[in-house]
Parts: sequence; structure tokens; C-alpha cells
Amino acid sequence: DLHRRRHSFPTRRSSDLTRLYLHSSPHLVTGHDTPKIMRHVVYALLPVTLWAIWQFGTSAFLLVLTVVLSCVLTERLILRHPAAPRDMSAVITGLTLALTLPPALPLWMGAVAGIVAIALGKLLFGGLGSNVFNPALVGRAFVQASFPAAMTTWTPAGAAGRFTELIPSTLALPFTSPDPVAAWAAARLDGFAGATPLAAWKFAGELPGQGHFLLSPGVSGSLGETSALLIVACGLYLAVRGMLNWRIPLAVLLGAALVSTAFGPFPDIGNGVLFVLTSGGLMFGAWFMATDMVTAPITRRGMWVYGLLIGALIVTIRFWGGASEGVMYAILLANALVPHIEALTQPRHYGRKPLWRRS
Repeated sequence: DLHRRRHSFPTRRSSDLTRLYLHSSPHLVTGHDTPKIMRHVVYALLPVTLWAIWQFGTSAFLLVLTVVLSCVLTERLILRHPAAPRDMSAVITGLTLALTLPPALPLWMGAVAGIVAIALGKLLFGGLGSNVFNPALVGRAFVQASFPAAMTTWTPAGAAGRFTELIPSTLALPFTSPDPVAAWAAARLDGFAGATPLAAWKFAGELPGQGHFLLSPGVSGSLGETSALLIVACGLYLAVRGMLNWRIPLAVLLGAALVSTAFGPFPDIGNGVLFVLTSGGLMFGAWFMATDMVTAPITRRGMWVYGLLIGALIVTIRFWGGASEGVMYAILLANALVPHIEALTQPRHYGRKPLWRRS
């Protein structure tokens, strides 16, 4: 009977036969492939990058260009495949890494950071989708440990002549002492202070006005610390398009706010918590670093635990650590705990106890 039914259909040419494809899961797709997601992340990072260049001038532009090119070329040379950089993941690594660096960083140090981010932070673990730690933060951690003086040399935003001349240290030769930056900046901006708002608060007890929190006009810091409002707007763009899970940045901000409220050294200052949330790299780390799809948990409860942990660690390092900033260390530590967080927050099967309650 089966033989008769199989041959009861009209004869068709081989070119008209419907093909059957067999493949593994997932069988339901959202229409967001890797290049498309990466492309939209670049779109979201461009306003932040352009605003940073406007604030810090030509030196910032050259630093961003150098870091991005070093990331793309490193991936191209190591993988030795013409299509290697086309998914734009190396461009995202370069942009996020550059936005965590100070504008006065010598270009050769930025190139070193880009090479380390791709070679050690990404490709050493197997490439895109296999890395354990955020590659951009791996590159930043390397230059932070290797060149601490250059990584803590700050120039203010909005300096006069920032588009007509370079910061003296920008073109410093490798392994040479760059020209003093403080004198250059002081001559171009009244009231220049070589410390970031976080460093000024922690080591001098100074708390800037509320306007500095959200827009950061004329404030020293990394390229990605220029505007908390702009970072939130760009992050929301990705969240609305479904390319960023809103739970992670919300959990980071919530964790930082809770610890700041409970243990903060400024209970009588109304904008103290706002200062913690919008100063330094917390906002950029919450929206563009902690949300990395490869290094963040995939379970919903895990995202909350992961984000709360990062926020609590950031404030802990800021309040009681030796450094004024702790975003990089908090995210890298949380990245290392992601496998354990996912194992403990897996959805429970019906009739089975959760993993943490099993004997």
C-alpha cells in the first residue's frame, strides 16, 4: 500500500522536487543573526564615540581609530581569512575598548591594548562565542597593569585648541616618557584639575554639582564617561530592538544603588546615589560591557544575580578599595562566575528540586 501511494503522485522533474533540510536546533529564529546584531551595536556606540571625540578632540579620534584598526587587523592576521572581520565583532571590541581609555593615552599603548584584547581575550579561547571574559576589558586590564601612570593621566573635556593640536602624549614613542600633560591642559582650560570626579571625591572629599553627573561638561575621565544620558539613550535603542537584555543594566544600577544607600559615606547628600550611578564608567559598563551576550548569563534569574553582583562589587571597590573606580574588575570577576550562576539558576523541571536544594 505504501509503495502504491508513493508512486501515485504525478511524475515531477528533479528540479521541481521540494528539498528537505535536516539541521539541529534552534528551529525558531528571530531574524537577528550575528552580523546584524553587531551592526546595530556599532550604530548604538557611534553617538557615544562622536560625543567623546567632540569633547576631547583630535587625540581622541586618533586613539579610537588606532584601537579599532589594531583589533580588526589582529583578528585578520591571526585567523588568516578574508571574511574574518566581517561580523564586526572586532570593531565593537575596538570601540568599547577605546571608550574605556583616557584621551591622553599614547597611540602605541592603545594599539597594544587592541592586540591583547583580540589575541588573548577572544581568539585564545576559540574566537567569537567562546571567550570567557569580555575581550575589551581584558585589553584594558593589560594596559592598566602595564602602564599605570599613562592610564591614570587625565585631561579635561572641552579644552581650547583640542581640534588644532594634539595632547603631547598622543604621539609619544614606545617606551619613552611623554611630555607633561598637566601643563598643556592647564594652559588651555581654566581651573583644570588632573583628577576624575571619582578620584576627587574619594581622595579629596569633593562632590561635584549635579550637572556634572549627567552630561560631564569639562570633566576629566575616560572617553566613555562623557554623558550618562547619551549612554542610556543608546542602550535603550538596543533594548527596544531586542539586542540587549534590559534586566542586566537595570540589575547593575539597582545593585549599586542599594549598596550605596545602605553603606554610602554621604547619607545627608541628596544626590550622592545619583553621583555613584552616573559618574565614572558605571553607566557605560552596565549598558555596553556587562550585557555582552557571550560572557553574560542566559537565564533570567541568572541575569539578575549577575547584574546585582556587578553593581555591588563596583560600589564595594569604590568605597573600600584602593582604586577610585571598580567597573572593570567587577565585570571581569562576574564573568568568571557566570558558569556557576547559570548552573544555580537553571529553570526547575516539574517534579524536581532546584539544584541548590539537592542533597
